[in-house]
Amino acid sequence: MIDAFGAWTTETLPQHSTSLKHLCDLVSGKEIRLLVVGGAGSLYVNPEHTLQVMEGADFPEMFRPLASSMGRALDELRNRTDVKWTYISPAGDFQADGTKTGKYILGGEELILNSRGESAISYADYAVAMVDEALKGSHVQQRISVVAE
Repeated sequence: MIDAFGAWTTETLPQHSTSLKHLCDLVSGKEIRLLVVGGAGSLYVNPEHTLQVMEGADFPEMFRPLASSMGRALDELRNRTDVKWTYISPAGDFQADGTKTGKYILGGEELILNSRGESAISYADYAVAMVDEALKGSHVQQRISVVAE
């Protein structure tokens, strides 16, 4: 099961948590995996995991409420030991119209950069990573991140 829920308004942002809880309850204790399209704002920018992307001075103010809401949903998801979940965060620059290369770099809890020093991935390459994780991934109860090669 893939959760690609998105909400943008102040009134609907809490649904990131409530909809994810509902999906978790549906697959609780089952072999069904739940893959979640996450955000980059909650990725860490230091190895101590004390500073997140969304806390940086250059993070766009208009995206802070969304990043915060998605981060809370991830925190709640981490408490679900009864669900085979994987939360997949895209690179910082998530490009709707970017080119599909089929190549990506897999990371973990920290914002990662490619060999050009960029944190970018197209929707198409993110989708490739999502399908790869669905078919053969082993990142159960983990957050992973992806960036274009």
